[in-house]
Amino acid sequence: MIQVSCAVSYSRNLKKINIRYIKQSVVTSLTVRIANDKVVYVKMIKWVTFLVLILLAIGDSKEVKQLNTAQGPVRGYKDAGDDVFVFYGIPYATAPTGPNKYKAPLPPPTWTTPFEAVNKNIICPQMENLFMANPNSTESEDCLIANIYVPDTKTNKLPVLVYVHGGAYQIGYGEFAVAKNLMREKEMIIINFNYRLGPHGFLCLGTPDVPGNAGMKDQVALLRWVQKNIASFGGNPDDVTIIGYSAGSSAVDLLMLSPMTKGLFTKVIPESGANMAAFSVQGNPLENAKAYAKLINFSGNEDDVYALEEFYKTVSKEVLHSVDLFSQKDSTFFFSPCVERDVGQEIFLDDAPLNILKDGKQYKLPMLYGFAEMEGLFRIPYFDFWKDGMNAKFSDFLPGDLHFDSESEKEEVAERIKKFYFGNRPVSEETILRYVDYFTDIIFAYPTLRSVRLQVESGNNNIYLYQYDYVDDSAPLIPYTEVRGANHCAQTYGIVDGAWPNLTEDKLPEDTQKMKRMMRKIWASFITTGKPVPENSDHPQWPPTKANGGPHMCIDKYLKLRGPLLQQRVLFWDEIYDKYYDVPKPPPTPPKRQKEEL
Repeated sequence: MIQVSCAVSYSRNLKKINIRYIKQSVVTSLTVRIANDKVVYVKMIKWVTFLVLILLAIGDSKEVKQLNTAQGPVRGYKDAGDDVFVFYGIPYATAPTGPNKYKAPLPPPTWTTPFEAVNKNIICPQMENLFMANPNSTESEDCLIANIYVPDTKTNKLPVLVYVHGGAYQIGYGEFAVAKNLMREKEMIIINFNYRLGPHGFLCLGTPDVPGNAGMKDQVALLRWVQKNIASFGGNPDDVTIIGYSAGSSAVDLLMLSPMTKGLFTKVIPESGANMAAFSVQGNPLENAKAYAKLINFSGNEDDVYALEEFYKTVSKEVLHSVDLFSQKDSTFFFSPCVERDVGQEIFLDDAPLNILKDGKQYKLPMLYGFAEMEGLFRIPYFDFWKDGMNAKFSDFLPGDLHFDSESEKEEVAERIKKFYFGNRPVSEETILRYVDYFTDIIFAYPTLRSVRLQVESGNNNIYLYQYDYVDDSAPLIPYTEVRGANHCAQTYGIVDGAWPNLTEDKLPEDTQKMKRMMRKIWASFITTGKPVPENSDHPQWPPTKANGGPHMCIDKYLKLRGPLLQQRVLFWDEIYDKYYDVPKPPPTPPKRQKEEL
């Protein structure tokens, strides 16, 4: 059942008053015979004053949409002059707390009176950051909420797009990126949401209380919630596309590999992040847990997994998220998804992505897959701090998913890699573009193209590959150069409303506005049809890619279909990864507790 009426907001708590009820009450008061009845007259004056004060206080009215979910009725609102209803802060699951806080999420709460879906400021505990900061946010362990954007339409069975936010699995929140204009390109329902982050979401000890992947199991819970509830909002549970940027891109790529996600989505859009990236899956999660515990002053026996577990269970959330994890030289961030040990619970990731892809066990779904030309600009803030260290010991900056039998072997390979990118020149201001290429390749480009090859070889013939090259003339120059480049997740900026962090779109350069309109048409086409370019389009036809990364679409001011993407660089890294790749492993089986031995 759907009810649409006119309501007004008269407090910061967004309590709703029915204008028609107020008007009717005032009219009733006015029709009362006042004659010599001063009491009635006073009542009438009070009603009129009340109405005037409210109308002065609120100005614009809001439309409300009420509908039923499996948890109970919910109310969402549409801002005046807008064409989209938004339901903020709906709990899709319950995060366990106390000693159970690293376990899978619990069912969401239920209610009988309408849930006012208006709170968009809840975020999960996370380390402090500037880039994705929300000044109005409220951190809470009870943070598993979804925000649902619904067009004002009578159409049912709309396509559904689920956004997974980025932030290196350490920071972020669902509302960081909003895409109402994408909904205006093609009618669809868009959902974003929070999931547990950092050690809270990705500590992986391989014990029953800390099995790992809590944050990914949150994502699965959200997708299951969508299956159960989205029809009430007018969405089609059989037409769900998952999309993510940065770590969210890595996450949707991993969701394709999980035995928990069968049938939960039909199309996938990973934007700048791959399941084969070093930061996507922990190579040795127990060692990561030990190393991080030292950073937050764990003083116990690090080889006692149960002492380590107790420490993580009892440390405050402020301490738990107190370390900046973005400056790791090996392109990992400590906490991310892991291959789980079987502890008798539902497993999100039961094997390394490499093995799953080689065996063809991933879901072979249409994918719109790619990255920006200069993703490595992501590491420009560290250039002045790292350049000397890279010249002194380049091996410290190799990706963390490579393993060598000896230090001499590692140094030999590091020197080979350094020469490939920098020749005989040092890492310096003169070679900063090679620095950008290096980090573009090891964090984003090569893992994506490696995943593409493995997926195509195992039978997925519906991967539409691209490189996003567009950059406008107002973008900052790369330091020490006269060059501009498409930065990390630049294509996401092309889709979502405004700009990072939230610039009004009509203030953008005209070329950028045109680019955003073109990008939305491409993405909307894929979301609704499974193909980025329809057959009757003015754009070049865009066939699926082959295992060699070609053809791919270059997305600039215009679309240009090209051959294999970054082929020389890919072949170089293939040779290294074929020999030195360290396949991620689950945590080892812990010893029995002493009381169990007795």
